Amino acid sequence: MAQHQCENCKFRAYHDKNPKSLLGRFWRWHINFCPGWKAYFTSQDDGKKAQLRAQYNFTKYQ
Repeated sequence: MAQHQCENCKFRAYHDKNPKSLLGRFWRWHINFCPGWKAYFTSQDDGKKAQLRAQYNFTKYQ
Protein backbone atom coordinates (compact mmCIF):
# COMPACT_ATOMS: atom_id res chain seq x y z
CA MET A 1 0.00 0.00 0.00
CA ALA A 2 1.37 3.39 -0.95
CA GLN A 3 2.23 5.85 1.78
CA HIS A 4 0.06 8.95 1.49
CA GLN A 5 1.13 12.24 3.00
CA CYS A 6 -2.48 13.28 3.58
CA GLU A 7 -2.40 11.88 7.12
CA ASN A 8 0.39 14.32 8.04
CA CYS A 9 -0.52 17.26 5.80
CA LYS A 10 0.12 20.58 7.52
CA PHE A 11 -2.74 22.25 5.68
CA ARG A 12 -5.09 19.48 6.81
CA ALA A 13 -3.92 20.12 10.38
CA TYR A 14 -4.80 23.81 9.95
CA HIS A 15 -8.28 22.78 8.84
CA ASP A 16 -8.68 20.37 11.75
CA LYS A 17 -7.60 23.06 14.20
CA ASN A 18 -9.60 25.93 12.67
CA PRO A 19 -11.76 25.09 9.62
CA LYS A 20 -12.59 28.75 9.05
CA SER A 21 -8.97 29.87 8.80
CA LEU A 22 -7.68 30.86 5.38
CA LEU A 23 -5.39 27.83 5.13
CA GLY A 24 -8.11 25.54 6.45
CA ARG A 25 -10.59 26.75 3.85
CA PHE A 26 -7.92 26.48 1.15
CA TRP A 27 -7.22 22.86 2.09
CA ARG A 28 -10.91 21.96 2.06
CA TRP A 29 -11.36 23.54 -1.37
CA HIS A 30 -8.18 21.84 -2.61
CA ILE A 31 -9.31 18.27 -1.79
CA ASN A 32 -12.07 18.55 -4.37
CA PHE A 33 -9.53 18.06 -7.18
CA CYS A 34 -6.28 16.92 -5.54
CA PRO A 35 -5.06 13.64 -7.10
CA GLY A 36 -3.18 12.79 -3.89
CA TRP A 37 -6.32 13.16 -1.79
CA LYS A 38 -8.27 11.04 -4.29
CA ALA A 39 -5.67 8.26 -4.06
CA TYR A 40 -5.61 8.50 -0.27
CA PHE A 41 -9.39 8.61 0.08
CA THR A 42 -10.11 5.76 -2.33
CA SER A 43 -7.50 3.55 -0.64
CA GLN A 44 -9.34 3.70 2.70
CA ASP A 45 -11.85 1.10 3.89
CA ASP A 46 -15.54 1.95 3.92
CA GLY A 47 -15.58 2.87 7.61
CA LYS A 48 -12.72 5.34 7.25
CA LYS A 49 -14.29 6.80 4.10
CA ALA A 50 -17.54 7.39 6.00
CA GLN A 51 -15.60 9.07 8.81
CA LEU A 52 -13.74 11.34 6.37
CA ARG A 53 -16.96 12.19 4.53
CA ALA A 54 -18.64 13.23 7.77
CA GLN A 55 -15.61 15.08 9.15
CA TYR A 56 -14.96 17.10 6.00
CA ASN A 57 -18.44 17.21 4.46
CA PHE A 58 -16.93 15.44 1.46
CA THR A 59 -19.25 13.91 -1.13
CA LYS A 60 -16.99 13.03 -4.08
CA TYR A 61 -15.83 9.55 -5.10
CA GLN A 62 -18.95 7.71 -3.96
